[in-house]
Amino acid sequence: MKANKIYHQLYFQVIIAIVAGILLGRFYPELGEKMKPLGDGFIKLVKMIIAPVIFITLTLGIAHMTDLKKVGRIAVKAMIYFFTFSTLALVIGLVVGNILQPGHGLNIDPSTLSGDVSQYQQKAHETTLTGFIMNIIPETLFSPLVGDNILQVLLVAILMGVALVLTKEKSQKVTDFLQDLSTPVFKIVHMLMKLAPIGAFGAMAFTIGKYGLHSVLNLIFLVGTFYITSALFVVLVLGAVAWYNGFNIFKLMYYLKEELLLVLGTSSSESALPGIMEKLEKAGCSRAIVGLVVPTGYSFNLDGTNIYMTLASLFIAQALNIHLPIEKQIILLLVAMLSSKGAAGVTGAGFVTLAATLAVVPEIPIAGMTLILGIDKFMSECRALTNVIGNSVATVVVANWEKQLDKEQLHYCLDHPNEVEKKLEV
Repeated sequence: MKANKIYHQLYFQVIIAIVAGILLGRFYPELGEKMKPLGDGFIKLVKMIIAPVIFITLTLGIAHMTDLKKVGRIAVKAMIYFFTFSTLALVIGLVVGNILQPGHGLNIDPSTLSGDVSQYQQKAHETTLTGFIMNIIPETLFSPLVGDNILQVLLVAILMGVALVLTKEKSQKVTDFLQDLSTPVFKIVHMLMKLAPIGAFGAMAFTIGKYGLHSVLNLIFLVGTFYITSALFVVLVLGAVAWYNGFNIFKLMYYLKEELLLVLGTSSSESALPGIMEKLEKAGCSRAIVGLVVPTGYSFNLDGTNIYMTLASLFIAQALNIHLPIEKQIILLLVAMLSSKGAAGVTGAGFVTLAATLAVVPEIPIAGMTLILGIDKFMSECRALTNVIGNSVATVVVANWEKQLDKEQLHYCLDHPNEVEKKLEV
């Protein structure tokens, strides 16, 4: 009976799907590559529902707040948190890169580099500050709801939420409608999550089939260094932040296990966004906090991506025997801070921001990115996982700062994750 219950758990099904995908890609690579539509299709299905989930959650969260100053205060505190820990992640990547020197000894001649990174260079050039700001403004009020730009959805949701507060007496029916609409929308989320094992299987089979496990062996030290650094950041840094705010990082990760395994299987943090938002709200975080902090964090609080950027930059320099004095490394850090924010919401942000950073640091040739092009896919899972965990912790922390966290509910959910999962599925 117990085994049967485990078999029906989504996280168990996703684990089996990931293992099956790895095996198929390893032993039947051509067939594994053909599984790509399964992963892509699932991610498209989830992206389809992201905009409505963010819009409804944030709009209702603001609409139910009587003090609009709180909304501004939440946004400011969230940005302070994002800036602090994103910068810390960059510094940690820089320190680890200098200590372990994963690229040392490769002795690669820059003139021998080949590979096409032009698409990432082009996107990097497009991520100017002006272009970034203009891209936040949608064409129409409702166009973000049929697009995939999270920042545009946030802008429209904030404006609508504020408008509902200012016209509360006349717009109560609109608020009630959105409240009623949230029920079927989240039901769709639950329905789509049933397909998660298929999506994880397809994405993993394609990755292993196309790139092969052997492509990781030559650069295993860099991959291992990145995974260990990210794990230490989650356990030590985020763990300390969680402990200071009264909750356990390991319990939070176990509570979000279905979503984290989904991220691992698909290499996409967006695939877990609707589930993360629903679970954090269920865990006692106010709807306004969840609606504002989680989607914003997906664009501005990229802890895993930031660790990757400085670590990868140093790896390339070391592999090419390019000495970077401390002043150049500080410039690299400052540029990475800006480029990581400028590429917010850009597809493939990890590689794009790396291209943008190297373009401003002439000592490191941008062609050096070809050294890690083949293994980038194997590091994207870790980037996405670290980003998702970081944003989840940020949401609980900001809710605690704002005294909009039901701590009893939080501890109940973290102590009884399986019971909460059953209730959400009903």
